[in-house]
Order: sequence, then C-alpha cells, then structure tokens
Amino acid sequence: EGSVHSHPHEQIGNVVSGSGIFTLDGKKTEVAMGDSMYIPSNTPHGFKSYEENTVLMETFTPQRDDFLE
Repeated sequence: EGSVHSHPHEQIGNVVSGSGIFTLDGKKTEVAMGDSMYIPSNTPHGFKSYEENTVLMETFTPQRDDFLE
C-alpha cells in the first residue's frame, strides 16, 4: 500500500484485480478491476487496497530509472 507521495513523472494506473481507494490531490475515489487512473506530474497521490490480491499495473513517463536499479 502506497502512502501519499508525488514525483515528476506522469503516471497511469490500471486496476488488474481487486479494489481500493485512490487519492489524487486530496480527493478520494473508489476503484475496482477495470478502472484506470491518470496522475499528472508532481501531483500528490496514493492508493490503499481493500483486498489482499489487488494488482495494479502502472505506466510512467518519462521512464522511472529508479525502478530499473
């Protein structure tokens, strides 16, 4: 589960399975399998899953080199 944070990368998150609550710039939205979220650069955001088997697929631009190390 991710705490609220921000980074210079734009991000798209897709809920592959499960559900949870997505926070974007202080606004909370419930999301479930099939939902997608767009996170602009430098915007505070976070996600808390409701189910143990929740899977998110996340895409960043530009590439997150810190994830490749």
